[in-house]
Amino acid sequence: MFLPVNKKEIRERGWEQADFVIVTGDAYVDHPSFGSAIISRVLENAGYRVAVIAQPDFRNEESVTVCGEPRLAFLVSAGNMDSMVNRYTVNKKPRSTDAYTPGGKAGVRPDRAVTVYCNLIRKKYKKIPVVIGGIEASLRRLGHYDYWQDKVKRSVLLDSGADILQYGMGELSMLEIANALNAGTPVDEIKNVRGTVVKARELNGFKDVRELPTFDEILSDKKAFALSFKLQSENTDPFTAVPLAEKYGENRYIVQNVPQRPLTTKELDEVYELPYERAQHPSYKEKVSALDEVKFSISLNRGCFGSCSFCSLNFHQGRIVQCRSRESVIREAKLFLKDPDFKGYIHDVGGPTADFTHPACDKQLKCGACKERQCLFPEGCKALKADHSEYIKILRELRGLPGVKKVFVRSGVRFDYVVYDKKHGAEFMRELCKYHVSGQLRVAPEHVSDGVLSLMGKPGTRVYAEFKKLFEKANKEVHMDKQYLVPYLISSHPGSTLKDAVALAEAIRDMGYMPEQVQDFYPTPFTAATCMYYTGYDPRTMKKVYTAHDPHEKAMQRALMQYKKPENYRLVREALIAAGREDLIGFDKKKCLIPPREIKGTVKNNGNGTRGSAGKKQAARKSAGR
Repeated sequence: MFLPVNKKEIRERGWEQADFVIVTGDAYVDHPSFGSAIISRVLENAGYRVAVIAQPDFRNEESVTVCGEPRLAFLVSAGNMDSMVNRYTVNKKPRSTDAYTPGGKAGVRPDRAVTVYCNLIRKKYKKIPVVIGGIEASLRRLGHYDYWQDKVKRSVLLDSGADILQYGMGELSMLEIANALNAGTPVDEIKNVRGTVVKARELNGFKDVRELPTFDEILSDKKAFALSFKLQSENTDPFTAVPLAEKYGENRYIVQNVPQRPLTTKELDEVYELPYERAQHPSYKEKVSALDEVKFSISLNRGCFGSCSFCSLNFHQGRIVQCRSRESVIREAKLFLKDPDFKGYIHDVGGPTADFTHPACDKQLKCGACKERQCLFPEGCKALKADHSEYIKILRELRGLPGVKKVFVRSGVRFDYVVYDKKHGAEFMRELCKYHVSGQLRVAPEHVSDGVLSLMGKPGTRVYAEFKKLFEKANKEVHMDKQYLVPYLISSHPGSTLKDAVALAEAIRDMGYMPEQVQDFYPTPFTAATCMYYTGYDPRTMKKVYTAHDPHEKAMQRALMQYKKPENYRLVREALIAAGREDLIGFDKKKCLIPPREIKGTVKNNGNGTRGSAGKKQAARKSAGR
């Protein structure tokens, strides 16, 4: 049964009011791939009465009153995606669709949805506690760089007017907050819950708190911003972190409590086996397309010890991998068999990284993840337990179920982890190629320049080359010779100059693969790469980093990744000349990227942020390292 979505449905359940009202920027989809669905079912399972307001009309303050005033609190989330990423491309242009809205209609959620929804609630309900959570709140919990306004913004806890910010995965934190409120504890006295951020006038009530650079300091000094980010990144582990305080003005602090502990396998199983409807709300007349891909997918794990610089998982789910039991996964797959829409295809079995089924090493669940060392970069740690045996068993049992025709692995395989698994890596690749790939395997080398890869926190090109050999060998052994690797690549990542972009284009030429779509680096909140983009410093080393900011230079780097497209010819030619690589302009198809045809006139705006080259040569020369 779906949870109530209005006062009428609340009364039909015999309730006077809900204990909690969840307000979310996504459509109401009761599926464990949707964060609001998980929190609502966890609270319901604990005995609380929960109602849902999905995608309220942000232009109408009455839209947040449809379920009435909750007894304990409003719980607010922007949804499964950051609202700004959901609404805008990397070029800051509005997206035309929203997969989390019925019919894919764009513009239903507002910019900075958490703040907007909270402000609507405060207009109608002055005193009721408001707790914010989800990816948008989690990654704006302290002072942060906002790409869309190109400035440092303060904690969303202040802008939203909420009482508590819950960051990371919220089941345990939310239950603790709920129990405290239910016991009559005033919301302003709930100060020390793990995985929360709170406001404070003084720091006496927090043990071992460490003060970050003040907000005024990170606002005026980019090096102070980078230092603050470094300190934050060193305190993302639930075993070793200390509370962090960021001062605003003379006597106000935002305090981040230590992260919540990881769920046990038993707890994670219980979360994913709650009585979800696994469907969109029946009131919707159009499809919520975000459900299509995940309806028959299985969430296997949480967390990632990959620690890529451009990824925020470190700050949201953490580095300690948590995994469900094989038995729980099989029980979920058996539910699919009862669904009349199931055609025999399980779309994915994975998570942030599909093939992580346990913590990186034995000590992480006792001592936490290392502060000064990464598990996979610059190479696999000596303590790393690279082992695919459990994942192999899970996939075998799933594809052995009567009624299951194919089990896909689409959420991404960590290629360096496969290489480091000397005992089971080759076996895993054979089974992956034979049973779980359909023509193409998507992997993420991201770049080919070792300097850029180092800033990304990714292994050098040697490791990807070794994985490629494993893939090709496995395909031959299982007689699947027509399967291919499809690499994800990023342009304009911090550290990437035009020369690096040209090297990437040469690698694409040698692969014999032309990407249909390319990903320009997107500076989203709370990633190391975004810190590099804004400050010009690598927060890990505090060394300076070159970053392309000029739209024309970024367009050249992006065009090089699709150098065969006729519409990119002029940008590619300009980039090759600026990088001193005229040798790649010619008729030798094995070497050259473009032919030397004459271009008359100037380069006009083509809608991708590109302009005439006048006044841009200096920036191009700087990027080319000249």
